[in-house]
Amino acid sequence: MDGMVGTANPQVPPERTVAVWQAMRRGPRRFLLSLWPWRCWAYALSGAVIGAGALFALALLVAMGVLFSIVGVGLAVLVLAALFGIPVGALERRRLRLVEPAPLENPHALLRGAGGVRRLGVRLRERATWRELAYTIVYGVVFAGSGFGVMLGLLFAGVLTALPVLVVLLEPGSVMILDRPVSSPLEALLPAAVGLVGLAGCAYAAALLAGAQVRTAEFLLSGRAEERRVVELTRSRARLADAFEAERRRIERDLHDGAQQQLVALSMTLGLAELELNGSGSPAADLVVRARGEARQALSQLRDLVRGIHPQVLTDHGLDAAVAEVALRSPISVTVDIELPGRLPGAVETVAYFTVTEALANAAKHSGATGITVAGRVRRGTLVLTVTDNGRGGAVPSDGTGLQGLADRMAILKGRLMVSSPVGGPTELRAEVPCSA
Repeated sequence: MDGMVGTANPQVPPERTVAVWQAMRRGPRRFLLSLWPWRCWAYALSGAVIGAGALFALALLVAMGVLFSIVGVGLAVLVLAALFGIPVGALERRRLRLVEPAPLENPHALLRGAGGVRRLGVRLRERATWRELAYTIVYGVVFAGSGFGVMLGLLFAGVLTALPVLVVLLEPGSVMILDRPVSSPLEALLPAAVGLVGLAGCAYAAALLAGAQVRTAEFLLSGRAEERRVVELTRSRARLADAFEAERRRIERDLHDGAQQQLVALSMTLGLAELELNGSGSPAADLVVRARGEARQALSQLRDLVRGIHPQVLTDHGLDAAVAEVALRSPISVTVDIELPGRLPGAVETVAYFTVTEALANAAKHSGATGITVAGRVRRGTLVLTVTDNGRGGAVPSDGTGLQGLADRMAILKGRLMVSSPVGGPTELRAEVPCSA
């Protein structure tokens, strides 16, 4: 029997409104006298320069990739061109803060600790990478050109507005408008008024352009609705797992510092009472002896319970030492073969440890096995853990063996749990947990 042990429905965030378009609706006076026109002009000018440069660099990479394909390195250059949209997208998500206070989420998966080859493969398979490449092309062709147009209009309107000052500062007759010299500041007042209207028009044009670019960036540079659902679901499950872990540690601390210490004190008190009654011939002596034995048994069970909640050896010495300790307590012979490059993230160690303990408990109860092997390695940033027994097989993961809950916790870390248990055996449980999750 082979099996893979694996939702919620969070609300999709409402579509955000564009801040610069909201500012335009407040009326010309409030909009034009605010900082919004300056922010939009700065956004358009920087976008025109960066967009043109990005488009030129992308075209150069593609041309070099096609040219160098003859000598065998063109594919690497084309891969670099495919990934070129990632830094452009990251820069645009930052630059967008000029006109949009609400930040865009990074649509890429976090790959802390992943190797270069694995990181490259993940990025090439992500849809966000190709959407960012599309944004780079649209950005360089449409928005960069529009930004240059707005800046040219702004430059012309600014010169007209400053015309009276230029007439005063320069020699009379040296300033020309439509091939006609402007000899006095009074003659420059009408062009200056046209320039002021032009500045207002450029402010609105830059705001419209910025809003359109914000919408395009939201569509291409942030996660889609389905991706946002997955992100929010993963985050909510991670928060629940963190809360569960914190509550479990609190219970462990309370049991260790409270009930366990009280049982130790009770056992010592009963021991003193036993010494007092020893040799007295009182019938209460036997009761005290029995009570002390039950207190010791309760203390031993409580210590096992505390150790099962979160073993101290896992916290102090890591996964390999914790698994070796639990293997010594197993009624079946267990061979441990775990080699790790160092300490793993706490969440990974915890879920891996309880996967091993659950597998050993199931094997002892149901498999009839005489030997179990536990192996663990880190391969390309992923912990691969296998627990194999030589029992009768036929295990069904969904039959309430506790593996479903472990698989749910593992899914929070983007891991997976697989069980292979054909009738007649052997049974193999395989867990894969990304250490970068």
